[in-house]
Formats: sequence, structure tokens, C-alpha cells
Amino acid sequence: MSVKRQVTRGCVESVLRQYEMRSSLLDAVPYGSGHINDTLALRVDQAGSPLRYILQRINGQIFRDPPAVMENITRVTRHIAKQWEGHPDATRRTLTIVPTLEGAAFARDERGDCWRLYLFIEDARTYDIIDSPARAQAAAQAFGFFMRQLATLPAAELHETIPNFHNTPARLAALKRAIQEDRSGRAASARAEIEFLLSREEDAHRLLGLHHAGRLPLRVTHNDCKLNNVMIDDATGEGICVIDLDTVMPGLALYDFGDMVRTATSPAAEDEKELSRVQMQLPMFEALLTGFLAGAGSMLTSEEVAQLPFAGKVITMETGIRFLTDFLDGDPYFRIARPEHNLDRCRTQRRLVQSIEEQESAMHGALDRAVGKMSNMVAS
Repeated sequence: MSVKRQVTRGCVESVLRQYEMRSSLLDAVPYGSGHINDTLALRVDQAGSPLRYILQRINGQIFRDPPAVMENITRVTRHIAKQWEGHPDATRRTLTIVPTLEGAAFARDERGDCWRLYLFIEDARTYDIIDSPARAQAAAQAFGFFMRQLATLPAAELHETIPNFHNTPARLAALKRAIQEDRSGRAASARAEIEFLLSREEDAHRLLGLHHAGRLPLRVTHNDCKLNNVMIDDATGEGICVIDLDTVMPGLALYDFGDMVRTATSPAAEDEKELSRVQMQLPMFEALLTGFLAGAGSMLTSEEVAQLPFAGKVITMETGIRFLTDFLDGDPYFRIARPEHNLDRCRTQRRLVQSIEEQESAMHGALDRAVGKMSNMVAS
């Protein structure tokens, strides 16, 4: 289970001594809504001018090899930065790692924890609630463009920072093991959810099956495409920078799009108990399609495009599998606020899968419209 710890000013100042700041710390305040790493916005006095940075402690309980995480982030951000060289907005288009005095991408504190320092991206923000198709489209376009910028970076050069993170068959195998062992005696209370997920085993194998058949290419993917991982420009509303790069690693483009569908198309919370509120909203789905296709451009293959409506279903199903596995194992991974919290989360994912299945034909119609718009734009 992910556990954050309190970060003191003394700890921050100790870490900053490993950087060539030549400035005094004015304040350090918690920043953002992430649940994994400790994130602080720093304000420093540099020759009389206040400057801001982002300082993060990498959660070593989740990311067991922080140097590998930072090696991935360094490769990805440098690759993107080269494409923006000379542009006046270059430092706002990708995260900029501030190196330590020794030229490293991260520093270690007295406990051995790893910290990284980024330039603060001004005049842009993230949104925890994406309540309009326009904003969803902007964020999806940023994710698509992020993937396009990394198309020339060989995916095999990156580390797999969380092994089998989106390996749906492996997640299903773990669920079957949890059902058989029933460590907490909970399987009987989750019979309907177990039957629902096991009945879709063929779906769990589709994407990796297509990949192994050579029909879906391996790409550099973000793997945590919540829309609040995109910074939206205050003035233009454009998605200008993709953040939270800890899970960037080799994967399938459909993992990223599927995660967007799972997290952005339903107005209900991830643990909503009133399941009638869980609904895949077609206008939000169409906005995601339009944005992602515009950002990715011609990079996507015809097979990748054809599987976009299915991607949301399988990633939602996979997340439900993870919640149910954790529930059956006694909740060792996901933080809970009540005894059946993970079961509630699983039921929400189950209902969203059902909503996606109910609208499958309409989703393919939305895809046809989005592809048609792209074709018309290219022709004109």
C-alpha cells in the first residue's frame, strides 16, 4: 500500500543543498492531487526575483527502482525537448529536470529516498474534474501528441518500471489465484463480480494477442492517462505539457486511450455506490477520439484506430480485476476507507464496462465520424 510521509522544511533544505540554486527558500507547499509521490511547489528568492520549482519525492514502495524511473524520464524529456529547440515556449512543452551539482537527475536524502527537481510551468494548470468535451479533447490531443513526439524513440530502450502493469491476462491470472485461495473469506460476497469478469476472458487476451501477432506495435506510452496529467494553458485552453511520467515505458497506444475512456467519460466517482450514476457519456468519448487522433496524427496504424472503442472496455475491465483481486486478498495494495471499498470500486468498473458494451455500435459510429474529420482536414 502506498504510504506518504510528512516532509519537513529541514528535509527540503537538505535536498536543495545538492543543487546549484544560489537562492534562499521562501516556502514549500504541497502541490497537486497525486496520491503516490510527495509533491511540493517551491518558491525561492533568486537575486531578488521569486522563482518556482516542483520538488518530488519518488515513492519507493511503488517504484522499486527510482534510478530506472529517472533514466526513462530523462530520455523522454530530452527527446521531446530537442523537437522544441529554439521555440520561445520550449520550457513549457515538456518537463525540465534540474540536475544536481554532480549532474544527476535526482538527489537522495539521509533516508536514501530519491528526490527530483523540475522547473515550474507557469500560466498553466491541471484539472481534477474534466467537465466539458472541449477540455477533454484538449487533454486527449496532448496525450496523442506526446505519443507522436516519442514515435522515433525506440520503446525497447526504456525500462519497464512496473512489470506487467497493463498485462490484462496476467491480471486475470492473479484474480483466479485470489479466488482459489480466498485468503479473507470474501469470494462468496463477490460472486456476481467474479462471474462477470471471468466471463470476459477472451476480451482480456485481445490486445496482447494482436500485439504478439504483429498487428499492434510496441510504443513509448504514458500508461497513466488521467486527464489531470495534462497541463492546460490558462490563456488558450491548449494541452501543452504531459506530466507524471513515472509510468512511461514500453506499451500499446490503446492502453493510453483506454485509460482516458475509463477515467473521463463517466461523471461518477471511481468508487460510486449508486451505480445508476455510472454511464459512459458518448459526447465525452467522441471528444477524446477527436483529440487523440488529432494529436497522434498519421502515427497510428489502421488496426490501432480500429481498436480504439474496445480499448476503453478492456482497460476498465482490467482495473475492475485489480480492485477485485485486492479485495479478495484483504486489501494489501489500494488504500481503502471502508471494508468493502475495493468491492465498490470493482462494481463501478463493472457497470462502466456494461455501459460501454451497451453503446458499442454508437462508439464505432463516433469513430467513423472522427476518422472522417481527420481525412477531411488532411485533404483540405
